[in-house]
Amino acid sequence: MTIDRLRSPWQSTTKATTTTTTTTTIPTRTSRPTKNPNSYLSSSKTTLKTPLSTPALPPLPLNRVSQPPMDTKLTRSRTHQPQSKKLSTQRSSDGTSKESISSSSSSSSSSTLNKPAETPRTYRKRPLSDQPKTTRNPPELKQWCLDDFEIGKALGKGKFGHVFLAREKRSGYIVALKVLYKKELAKNGVEKQLQREVEIQSTLRHPNILRLYGYFHDETRAFLILELAAKGELYKELQRQTMFPEAVASKYISQMANALIYLHSKRIIHRDIKPENLMLGIKGELKMGDFGWSVKTGVTESRRSTLCGTLDYLPPEMVEGRSHNENVDLWSLGILLYEMICGKPPFEDEQSHDVTYRRIVKVDIQMPAFVSKDAADLIKRLLQYKPSDRLPLRQIPNHPFITKYARPTKPKEQYHS
Repeated sequence: MTIDRLRSPWQSTTKATTTTTTTTTIPTRTSRPTKNPNSYLSSSKTTLKTPLSTPALPPLPLNRVSQPPMDTKLTRSRTHQPQSKKLSTQRSSDGTSKESISSSSSSSSSSTLNKPAETPRTYRKRPLSDQPKTTRNPPELKQWCLDDFEIGKALGKGKFGHVFLAREKRSGYIVALKVLYKKELAKNGVEKQLQREVEIQSTLRHPNILRLYGYFHDETRAFLILELAAKGELYKELQRQTMFPEAVASKYISQMANALIYLHSKRIIHRDIKPENLMLGIKGELKMGDFGWSVKTGVTESRRSTLCGTLDYLPPEMVEGRSHNENVDLWSLGILLYEMICGKPPFEDEQSHDVTYRRIVKVDIQMPAFVSKDAADLIKRLLQYKPSDRLPLRQIPNHPFITKYARPTKPKEQYHS
């Protein structure tokens, strides 16, 4: 066999049609000097050895280059190095292209001397598993107990327990500690109601909603750690003044509307709005509390059929046993406005509850003469028999009764939910 008949690895497997002999230069891999792969990261003055025809590389920036994988052979830097090489292409008689490099450097680089060096690349380390990498452990929840608080005077009394002024010993923070007796809760069958109150109120963050910081319990009692409303219940203030000026009532209704917009955006219905469940903060701002009858509805279905709340504040759909939705809070807001201006609920009858029921269903409102036109209009637009006809919450802040007494709010005091 003659040398002329030997085939190059790049030649086609088909039979050649000409006897012309083509000389092919096979690119050779230039091995790098044996060196510890970590050595070029040890000092900023370390340079890579290159062929004599290639200028020396600048020092590698340590903050941009990471260590290459240890299971591979370190044969060539990932950076683009300027090389004095010429790439020549020869074509055989069968049309196959063959490339050869005239210099003695590695065949993996095809850049020229005229091309500037680019930024070094870094090696990306792959995670060992598909599990997300956690940087730190989640913080542990505080386990409260009665010994963590100094108990002060009693602030109020409810059906199932008492509310006390308390101070957290470690931080000195003043709170209201609501004490509920498990025996009374079980007797009235409201254990689930308390659980729902904790689940809902602990997630709410709004300046006009009373904050629930935490809870704990012992063998006989359950304790709720609540934000302190320094000026007490709205009901006691209303009893002291008998009725509020319309400017004060307008401010409270505006704050209530903002709180309800926030609640309804989270698909929460309060269902028990009344002066006894509203508190006053240190600056006189209204704070909604007592979420015992509140409920969180579904994404697509918001109707409920439970008869709950206070008789004077029940809407017609509850009185008639029909299902209800978040519009029950609009009805209660209208009753609240009427009571703050007139001193008593609009459908109250001290002689018989049946008369109260009939007046609610008929929406029998008797508006006193001293009520202004704007206040009467807002009350009537909220107390509509058909729930869908009631004034939407987002239109209440723009009602004339609200805008007439509203003060310009500074941007830093605005709340963004």
